[in-house]
Amino acid sequence: MSEDAAPGTGQDAGLARVFEQHRRHLRAIAYRMLGSLAEADDAVQEAWVRFAAAGTDGVGNVSGWLTTILTRACLNVLRARAARPERPAGMHVPDPITVRADDAAPDPEQEVLLAESVGLALMVVLDALTPAERVAFVLHDVFGVPFKVIGQLAGRSEQGARQLASRARRQVRQAGPTIPDVSLPQQRAVVDAFFTAARAGDFDRLLELLDPDAVVRADGGQARPGASVVMRGAAQIARATIATASPLADFTPVLVNGVAGMLITVRGRPVSLIAVTVTGSRISAMDGITDLDRLARLELAGLSPASAPARSGAPAPDPGR
Repeated sequence: MSEDAAPGTGQDAGLARVFEQHRRHLRAIAYRMLGSLAEADDAVQEAWVRFAAAGTDGVGNVSGWLTTILTRACLNVLRARAARPERPAGMHVPDPITVRADDAAPDPEQEVLLAESVGLALMVVLDALTPAERVAFVLHDVFGVPFKVIGQLAGRSEQGARQLASRARRQVRQAGPTIPDVSLPQQRAVVDAFFTAARAGDFDRLLELLDPDAVVRADGGQARPGASVVMRGAAQIARATIATASPLADFTPVLVNGVAGMLITVRGRPVSLIAVTVTGSRISAMDGITDLDRLARLELAGLSPASAPARSGAPAPDPGR
């Protein structure tokens, strides 16, 4: 909460202190519901305004009350998105939470955002759900909110809320693996091997490292027609990886929403950020942002080593280029 968001005296100061105790948790919920850090911050700010106006008189569970206020704000955002007559075309990858792979202690804000296992691949799938389905899935399956409460928020019965979450889970399963099933060191080994094979142009090795049904989802932004793509199949991905490899590319191992990933730079400028889902010791999904303007806004340059890394020749997953 910004310093000017909360009054500093009297009852308002007391409410501000209560809200601040819950702010990081509320931001984590809003981020998972909306997939946008900026919109999550706006929703939290709106929750504060409503909370400050309503107060806590007669409220037995302040945390639940704040979650209710926040959820209604998020639902408004999701419904407004769904109602737009012309939604942006192409692949959209939600905002990532990114830290250096060797950063054992992310800041407290990031720790709360990463506290639940909601990788970028799952966030992509959540984008395809209806507003009510997304709210039901996030609140129940991620944060353990009872269906009775979810039903009240979504304007459904308790059974209706269960059905919303069930439909959401079915779509998540149908989308394929979204959460790694191996340890982080094992993920890192597979990701590093992939980029080594890419550097060498080793098509056969890339095929070994990719699940036959692997998917690449690349968000190139609206300014580059054709840059946002979805590509499926190990052979197609391997060919595109080799074809788009750049001898000028450097890479930095990172964690993206808690899973192994890679930040790719050219002459120090971020050109791609990739989250990699490893299941069964193979890559089942790669979700990347190649929109240069958006990467610049994410302020990723600080994640690169202070000294220039060794040249990799590894590609950004941008087969639409």
